[in-house]
Amino acid sequence: MRAVDVVVIGAGQAGLSGAYHLRRVGLEPDRDFVVLDHAPRPGGAWQFRWPSLTYGKVHGMHALPGMELTEADEARPSSEVIGEYFDRYERTFGLRVHRPVEVVAVREGEDGRLLVETSEGPYATRALINATGTWDRPFWPRYPGQKSFRGRQLHTAGYPGPEAFAGQRVVVVGGGASGTQHLMEIAEVAADTFWVTRRPPVFREGPFGAEEGRAAVAMVEERVRRGLPPQSVVSVTGLPLNDAVRRARASGVLDRLPMFDRITPTGVAWDDGRSIEADVILWATGFRPAVDHLAPLRLREPGGGIRVEGTRAVRDERVHLVGYGPSASTIGANRAGRAAVRDIGRLLGRTGAPVGPAAREARTAVSAA
Repeated sequence: MRAVDVVVIGAGQAGLSGAYHLRRVGLEPDRDFVVLDHAPRPGGAWQFRWPSLTYGKVHGMHALPGMELTEADEARPSSEVIGEYFDRYERTFGLRVHRPVEVVAVREGEDGRLLVETSEGPYATRALINATGTWDRPFWPRYPGQKSFRGRQLHTAGYPGPEAFAGQRVVVVGGGASGTQHLMEIAEVAADTFWVTRRPPVFREGPFGAEEGRAAVAMVEERVRRGLPPQSVVSVTGLPLNDAVRRARASGVLDRLPMFDRITPTGVAWDDGRSIEADVILWATGFRPAVDHLAPLRLREPGGGIRVEGTRAVRDERVHLVGYGPSASTIGANRAGRAAVRDIGRLLGRTGAPVGPAAREARTAVSAA
């Protein structure tokens, strides 16, 4: 059993921000806190993005605290650019991320600590920063006849790039940014494409400034404050209407169909008699927060989400969720990391136990036990 003041789960934008601010208040990696990441290399979820998502197509990538991302080649894949940036960041600030490490469960431990069960052994911690994001929980809707489809079904999480769909008839499901990006790419090589969404898409004209950003965050904050699952970003902000989107709308690529009622062996169909023949169904239907490892703590509310005040889980003040709900953006994750560390500092000080470098004897005693 290794004892630390703080365990950080996840080394994406939110986790690295939290680790940076822990260092800023005087805590040392591998002594006072530890960062655990299940990915094979630096880069968070960005390392798994499809090759055609170049850095120039990324919307709103905000630099990590303390280090700008400069002179990035916009023609390179975002997975490479941001992966290298995160790697440089980890080395510059000596964050000593442990990877690949799977976190199996977080449960109540002894002496007021949380027990974090991992593939490299258990940790006893006084506080937890959970920064696990959503990439590991792609959402697959279920429709009648889905298993009968003889073509290929895949999710954004496994999207290989447009070349894999050359000459095929493709149904893209989902009205978010990923769905529209996939559709516009695939339309250039596919035999035919069809766009299906549950709700009519809302395209946003004009700039998305600070006032609009605050309003969007406030809407998501209200949901998590009520213990409801966070909404998708697009449901709050709408789709940005840029030149590429305007061209796709003018050409008919972004002509939207309502959600089909069932899936057939050869395509999709509606109850009004319409049907479409398809070779591929691409589910660009988003992701859910990857928080199943927190289940033993019983943090969920009846509405299905985790009620959060700031970054703190209302049901357990030792647990902070960063990159969750209103902080699920690159700039939001930065701010959430700072806020979580500020609250954790108050929590650790309130317990009356030593914090940071002065805690060595306490940790040694717990580890020995």
